[in-house]
Amino acid sequence: MEAAKRRYDIDWLRVIAIGLLLIYHTTIGFQPWGVFIQFIQNNESLQSLWIPMSMLNVWRIPLLFFVSGMGVAFAIRKRSWKQLLLERTRRIFLPFIFGALCIVPLHMLIWQKYYSQEIQYIPHPGHLWFLGNIFIYVILLLPVFFYLKKNDNGWIVKWIQNLFKTPLGILLIIGFFVLEVLILQPEIFELYVLTPHGFFLGLLAFFFGFICIQSGHSFWQTVLSWRWLFLAGAIALFFLRYFEYELNAPNVLTAIESNLWIFAVFGFAHKHLNRPGKTLQYLSEGAYPIYIIHMIFLFLSSYWIFPMDIPVWLKYVFVLTATFAGCFVIYEWVIRRVHSLRPLFGLRGLRKEDVRPIQVDVKEVKLVNSPKNS
Repeated sequence: MEAAKRRYDIDWLRVIAIGLLLIYHTTIGFQPWGVFIQFIQNNESLQSLWIPMSMLNVWRIPLLFFVSGMGVAFAIRKRSWKQLLLERTRRIFLPFIFGALCIVPLHMLIWQKYYSQEIQYIPHPGHLWFLGNIFIYVILLLPVFFYLKKNDNGWIVKWIQNLFKTPLGILLIIGFFVLEVLILQPEIFELYVLTPHGFFLGLLAFFFGFICIQSGHSFWQTVLSWRWLFLAGAIALFFLRYFEYELNAPNVLTAIESNLWIFAVFGFAHKHLNRPGKTLQYLSEGAYPIYIIHMIFLFLSSYWIFPMDIPVWLKYVFVLTATFAGCFVIYEWVIRRVHSLRPLFGLRGLRKEDVRPIQVDVKEVKLVNSPKNS
């Protein structure tokens, strides 16, 4: 990606989405059904937390697929198809295999120990299913992406650019997601993990993420101009889902709501987050390894904290804090600094600046908080 054209808002969205994932997974441990999807479950629930999580859950995973497709759109600008495939193999497939063989079995051992199950080594993609899907999407869509790159001034690209000058492009994308749920009819919209619905929803989001970047400035201008309407529509559909359907709305309505949240997020991020900084640089690199290892620290903290005789809200705060802290400590002092480990977590080779602790630039903070940027 060319430095002058780098989209820092997209980097921020990736970081924020990973942060939301940690919060979401922590919340599952405080739901009465957590153990049934192999999370360590606290005896006392915090079911009220599931209301905001239900709002997030319909768009946070599709958003990551969109962002991943956007990342490929930038990556192919300076790469051949062989270079892109090799890079994605190193950054996605290698961590996926390593995680399925070493990371997921480790946190499953903690789960088995907590519930006095037979201790077994079980290789499984677990929460890393997302990486497996992304790698498959790259292979499937590589010919289409490089055709569009080769014909950058062709009629298809020009048609895409003109289409996204108006909300018609957004409506077309939403239409494909509606069609997907009508065809596959998933039992629950939010069941993404290792399901046909999750696979094809991710494929659509990944593809359209690429197309949004291919459309150039027109997409960003549209989501910027219509962001408040997208947000209002998403909020209205969430309230309808909550009050009328008890969070189990028809999939067609949920698909529309999901996309409205996503395009609202893109619009607000484009306006407020498209600026560089040392904090972003640090978090952007760290988000991927933290995503890979976070379940270990979530399960470890749950293992130790859940048996304590303390208020349930305090347990939630302690588990969440311990999960974030454990992830950042291991990332900063082990993964980030050990050359042999970095490729296993999707990081490039070690450089001198990679071992320096994060420094916050005071000028950068003043710039972000200046009236001109508010």
